[in-house]
Amino acid sequence: MLASVGLPALNYATSDQTQEPSAPPSTAGTLKPVGVVKAISGNTITLATDAGPTTSIIVQDSTRLMRISPGQKDLKDAAPIQLQDVQVGDRILARGKSSDDGKSVQASSIVLMKESDVAAKQERDREDWQKRGVGGLVSKVDAASGAITLAAPVIGDAKPITIHISKSTIIRRYSPDSVKFDDATPGTIDQVNVGDQLRARGVRSADGTELTADEVVSGTFRNVAGLVVSTDAAANTVTVTDLATKKPLTLRINADSQLRKLPPTVAQRLASRLRGGSADDTKSAPPSGGGQPASTGPAPGGNAGASRPTGSPDFQQMLKRMPAVTIADLQKGDAVMIVTTQGTATTQPTAITLLSGVEPILSASPNSNRAAMLLSPWNLGGGADAAAGANQ
Repeated sequence: MLASVGLPALNYATSDQTQEPSAPPSTAGTLKPVGVVKAISGNTITLATDAGPTTSIIVQDSTRLMRISPGQKDLKDAAPIQLQDVQVGDRILARGKSSDDGKSVQASSIVLMKESDVAAKQERDREDWQKRGVGGLVSKVDAASGAITLAAPVIGDAKPITIHISKSTIIRRYSPDSVKFDDATPGTIDQVNVGDQLRARGVRSADGTELTADEVVSGTFRNVAGLVVSTDAAANTVTVTDLATKKPLTLRINADSQLRKLPPTVAQRLASRLRGGSADDTKSAPPSGGGQPASTGPAPGGNAGASRPTGSPDFQQMLKRMPAVTIADLQKGDAVMIVTTQGTATTQPTAITLLSGVEPILSASPNSNRAAMLLSPWNLGGGADAAAGANQ
């Protein structure tokens, strides 16, 4: 769950961490449903709550309606609005008492954020992650000094980056079975482990080897190189033999899973780099569908270009322009590289990124784990604009 952007429990999936606005203390029997407006009929607002159920909000003559902006920290500057100002797609927090039949809430107050305001804030967040974001695999954690080191990428000439954490740094942690940014919970530096995937945004040093972090997001995910054993399009699963463990692994494929295939020319160039070939081999790899290089790496939910400031290739952005595939396109024996969630005792791991057409890459690297690391850091959010809150 993300920090609110101005309302208690109103998780607009932006990247700000702000204080909750001042509000009267809760009293016995007071309800505070929060969510997205789905319909408006007369004085009744149908609200799809963040908790899941849909509820009816009854706007009374005495109901106080207010509008605030994303990032606004209290209600002192809230603008009064009328019921006709509320539109489908807006986010609201209602306060009031349950009706006698328990099917609606008689609202005493409603605080609203306009959908357009949230979208504008999300776009600003995307751009900021692109401009000031870095990512990689954690190679060292020094909790005492507040320093996290990101390893240099498998391919490219970028150097390790040291992330400096302060008391003001927002730290979030992904759940073991979700890649969605709005499922991340507040965390601490002590939860970050060597091998974790991490993204941070903040102020970089002149040489690009250090970053003072405003925000950090991390999670423990698996990098797998393997061979397809079977697929089940009906169940949305793929079973592979993990080349490192020699054991079968069944993965769920969902709407956020990114399935791509490397064109043979690109796979050969990447294989050459793994063997120690020229840096120009990968930089010249033709993207499928074009796109211009940008000056920064990818942001969660962002669309940066194909190069970082150091000149090393941004494999994640290259990957986005590769041809998409489906479960049905995968054949028994196909070589794949995958980033997955950890899964839980009761759920199978979910594929975040699955890349086929990688036979030359696996042949070039005797260490299958090293080859699989090409997919790290994956685009936090599984390509679903998660950090900027596509899943409102």
